[in-house]
Amino acid sequence: MEDLVVRDADVVDGSGADSYRADVVVDDGRIVAIVKEAAAAGCQRPRARRELDAEGLVLSPGFIDMHAHSDLALLRDPDHSAKAAQGVTLEVLGQDGLSYAPVDDRTLEEVRRAITGWNGYGEDVDFDWRSVGEYLDRLDHGIAVNAAYLVPQGTVRALVVGWEDRAATPAELDRMRRLVAEGLEQGAVGLSSGLTYTPGMYAGDAELTELCRVVARYGGYYCPHHRSYGAGALEAYAEMVALTREAGCPLHLAHATMNFGVNRGRAPELLALLDEALDAGADITLDSYPYTPGCTTLAALLPSWASEGGPEEVLARLTDPAAAERIRHDLEETGSDGCHGVPVEWETIEISGVAAPALADHVGRTVRESAGLRGESPWATARRLLVEDRLGTTVLQHVGHEENVRAVMRHRAHTGGSDGILRGAKPHPRAYGTFPRYLGHYVRELGVLTLEECVAHLTGRPAARLRLPDRGLVREGHRADLVLFDPATVGPGATFAEPRALPTGIPHVLVDGRFVIEDGRRTDVLAGRAVRRTPV
Repeated sequence: MEDLVVRDADVVDGSGADSYRADVVVDDGRIVAIVKEAAAAGCQRPRARRELDAEGLVLSPGFIDMHAHSDLALLRDPDHSAKAAQGVTLEVLGQDGLSYAPVDDRTLEEVRRAITGWNGYGEDVDFDWRSVGEYLDRLDHGIAVNAAYLVPQGTVRALVVGWEDRAATPAELDRMRRLVAEGLEQGAVGLSSGLTYTPGMYAGDAELTELCRVVARYGGYYCPHHRSYGAGALEAYAEMVALTREAGCPLHLAHATMNFGVNRGRAPELLALLDEALDAGADITLDSYPYTPGCTTLAALLPSWASEGGPEEVLARLTDPAAAERIRHDLEETGSDGCHGVPVEWETIEISGVAAPALADHVGRTVRESAGLRGESPWATARRLLVEDRLGTTVLQHVGHEENVRAVMRHRAHTGGSDGILRGAKPHPRAYGTFPRYLGHYVRELGVLTLEECVAHLTGRPAARLRLPDRGLVREGHRADLVLFDPATVGPGATFAEPRALPTGIPHVLVDGRFVIEDGRRTDVLAGRAVRRTPV
């Protein structure tokens, strides 16, 4: 007898097709039978050791978070309800060009320091890996949900070139090619970049193209956080389209937004650019989160010249009066490349988390508000935070536009990605609310997408991008990564005021046929594993 039958579910199968009513049978981690209502009429219904009445619930594939920052959270937090409770059954890690493999001892320490604001320093994690394969093996020990990994180009550059702003030598480029190839051979699904973050931003297009050629040979994809989401955003998108076309490499655009005042209402221009490339045969997808503000580290706003050399050099410049004044000028008057070429508006920069407990009273205030309480300039407050928090401060950046968000999510190449940073006292609610917000706010309340369209964006389409032949659809033989939700009540609990509140209307989530969420509560099941690249 099979393990489980889910009875009378409204199946939204992830393909975009109309829903249908069915019994779905699960055994040994896979979907073994789908008995539609019409086929079941007059015949015996399937039996199993356990039967779950899904009357009034939608059964869909588990959601795939195409842009996650859970690289350490999956190891330090077995519960991981932030994602499991949303119905996420697979996360893609290694984003924005900075993560923890491949590394040597020096590079690991530098990366840990550089992205403390994303993931914490990791005092509670045993960094017993150095290669991509060893990191994936570590995930195989058992995690809350499944995880795939992108080779982070910035980390590779730090390992080979360092944190200097210069071109790679031919020998260094050869070594970077080998490291990318090794990561893909060991199971990574592609390559990521953070082209407004150091040291990845120091790579020119020729260097990136050569690395993308390697990715293309292995059947992976390139996922850039490109060079600008503000001034010059369209040019930055076009650069990535042209670069990957030259390399013959599939392109997935990370958190594809059009932010800052200069881009209000300009999403149709971006989508026209992508449609032209798609119609010409380009292989392009993108992800977005269903909120207007962004989230990053305060240090990420600094100009690239100020970040050269790594974290210690950044701190040295911040404590040097002449260098600090030059940084201020770039930030406030010129528009730093770290702030996407737009002069910073301190009233839009909300402090969401600090590494040093003594700085906690800044959290929840904008830099301008916090400065006003202290009788100092916003730059003086920002500079002091950067130094005293040793670059560990995270911020929300309130610079998005709702009309752009809606236009992007309607696009034929769109998928969902939370870009969820889980650290900090008041993280962005997208970390806990992205997927139920799509289903509740944008499907049920606004009708921006139909339910079937939205589920396809969150399941079948991302699985196709990841080249996973047995995930992302409710099909016989597919992995039983499944979510059951109430379409009438599903929604995010997380808000900007209460960013860690869990969603409503998602009573059951299965990973590999095992309940990780049951009756709305997290079980102790750790059924997730590393999901490795399918060989071409």
